[in-house]
Amino acid sequence: MRLDHPDDDEQRAIFEELLASVSTGGGIYSCNGLDMETEEALWAIARAYPAVTDDLVAAARAAFAGQLDGSHAAARRAALVRKFDELNRRRAADAGGSREGLPPGSRD
Repeated sequence: MRLDHPDDDEQRAIFEELLASVSTGGGIYSCNGLDMETEEALWAIARAYPAVTDDLVAAARAAFAGQLDGSHAAARRAALVRKFDELNRRRAADAGGSREGLPPGSRD
């Protein structure tokens, strides 16, 4: 059992292995360390097999680059913050402007 996340070199090796798999009609194994955006790009290749295009492969590589550079994680965090902000706005409006009952850290 692994106790830590794969490093960038391990992630690259996993990505290349899975890219080769889906490009030749195979699939993707679970718990591979790739994010949802990268996995979805790989599944698009698997669904297209045997008509895998260079554009699909380029899209998968671009998605994986987004995982490595942290832009996918940053986008997920920003979306989560927006959802919590909206929830807090709705709760405040429902409570007549009161922020009682909100979790610590969400109060002004």
